Amino acid sequence: MTDLHLPLDRTAGRLAAQIAAGFRAAVRSGRLTAGTRLPSSRDLARDLDVSRGVVVAAYEQLTAEGFLVARRGDGTRVAPLARPDEARPAPQRVRHPSCDTAPEPEVQYDLWPSKPDLSAFPRERWIAAARSALRTLPHDALTYPDPGGVGVLRAELAGYLGRVRAAHADPSRVVIMNGVAHGLSALLRLLRATGHTILAVEDPTSDRQLPMLDASGLRIVRVPVDGDGLDVAALARTGARAVLVTPAHQFPTGVVLSASRRAQLIAWARDVDGLVVEDDYDAEFRYDREPVGCLQGVDPDRVVLLGSVSKSLAPALRLGWAVAPPRVAERLTAHRGVTDLGAPVLEQYALAEFLRSGGYDRHLRTMRRRYRARRDALADALAVHLPDAAVRGVSAGIHFYVELPAGCDEEAVVDAALRAGVSVAGARSTWSHGRAEGAAPALVLGYARLSESRLVKAAQLLGQAVAGGARG
Repeated sequence: MTDLHLPLDRTAGRLAAQIAAGFRAAVRSGRLTAGTRLPSSRDLARDLDVSRGVVVAAYEQLTAEGFLVARRGDGTRVAPLARPDEARPAPQRVRHPSCDTAPEPEVQYDLWPSKPDLSAFPRERWIAAARSALRTLPHDALTYPDPGGVGVLRAELAGYLGRVRAAHADPSRVVIMNGVAHGLSALLRLLRATGHTILAVEDPTSDRQLPMLDASGLRIVRVPVDGDGLDVAALARTGARAVLVTPAHQFPTGVVLSASRRAQLIAWARDVDGLVVEDDYDAEFRYDREPVGCLQGVDPDRVVLLGSVSKSLAPALRLGWAVAPPRVAERLTAHRGVTDLGAPVLEQYALAEFLRSGGYDRHLRTMRRRYRARRDALADALAVHLPDAAVRGVSAGIHFYVELPAGCDEEAVVDAALRAGVSVAGARSTWSHGRAEGAAPALVLGYARLSESRLVKAAQLLGQAVAGGARG
């Protein structure tokens, strides 16, 4: 049953007509949507202080007009065919400059990177974890939380990250955030507040993070990435004392930071009294290589580890963490205390139970098998349909970095693929202006959301897009 706001003017004509007019306006404006259950005639009459017969008359008129449907045992609802009269939002489009003046092609094969398979979210196990947590939750736990996160989740994450990522993750160092972006935003504020003026970032890097970085008030300097990861010698020449890196599976190139570069990066942080912000991007998903521990476990007083469940479970949960040196963890917790009072409590307890019960481990094992099969299917198909392309970053993660054959026009390939129903991301926007000119044309392809057969078809269409005139 839905509470309704239906103002009545008791001096301006029949009340039944006013009630009917109020319902029509609510449906047409979208305030009442199809399928919404309405109050019973008795309850609405009591709420409006009118006779029941007045409401019955209004309901009967609206039913006759097709605005409402009434079924025995199911009450009265807004009719399924009722639609708002206001202009409805346009269908979502894949935004691309070349499509501004042409009809938007329908996307049949979404290869956009960084999107997990949301159909695989473990609904039943998550419900069980949430139910178990709620069953034993004391009443006092439902008050405002510790802004750094509920203790049981911090403890479970500390154990998990120590076991799986070789992190030095004492619960006191764990701060619960609303995802990696939230943790990074808070760290950018902290860097400025503690005297930092420069932040070094990888080149190329995630173009989704660039607006946040550019708005931080810090001077952002780009440091080249090569086959071994971040060029630490180049980093040392920037004058920065803080750096943002994705060592487990660099975005977008997929490079894993080599052992020698890891050692050099930690040495750099110690030499300059600096801070390494480690975005643990795609660390959960590895296929053809031994697991590599996080940098934070090497020097927990120089590294902040950022992670989340956005790709392992779902972005909608908005749960992540920062594992930080004590002084940084204290500042992050204080920041949460004066800005948003912490992450949602029930979701924190549910995740803690999901970790404790082993449900998270089981889910990740399932997803590694699924993503590995999809990775293999796309890699094999690209070898057939784009034999001159170089596919990189295949050993981990849920995306490829695909360098196109010489002479290809990257933007033209993206356009041609879209016209064929395949949505792909060009890599050019991830490079700095200085390096973009010399970078080979490339695509960043996500493979998590499509079945093996659909990935094969998408690769075939992509090959046709390249062969059919996407050459410069």
